[in-house]
Amino acid sequence: MKKPSAKIRDEIAKLQEQLKIAEAREAERIGRIALKAGLGEIEIDEAELQAAFEQLTKGFRAGHGATTGGRKGAGDSSGQAGAAAVTSGAGAGSAGEA
Repeated sequence: MKKPSAKIRDEIAKLQEQLKIAEAREAERIGRIALKAGLGEIEIDEAELQAAFEQLTKGFRAGHGATTGGRKGAGDSSGQAGAAAVTSGAGAGSAGEA
């Protein structure tokens, strides 16, 4: 059975809203961590900061991410999702969050 296009559009709109909420939640989490680490006090060009985050992401994806005793609880994967969120969030061009 085929779905009418209006129903598909509604589903897409709902998914886009869910994506927007999930990205905001991820950005807030990464932002809190960055501020705790002192990143808010460093004057750095946004492009340089994004490049540094991308390198960090590559390290985590390659399995070379150093563990610093941080917690890995239920719902918190190996850190890859958080690192990837930084890359996608930084690419969004939000200079005020960097």
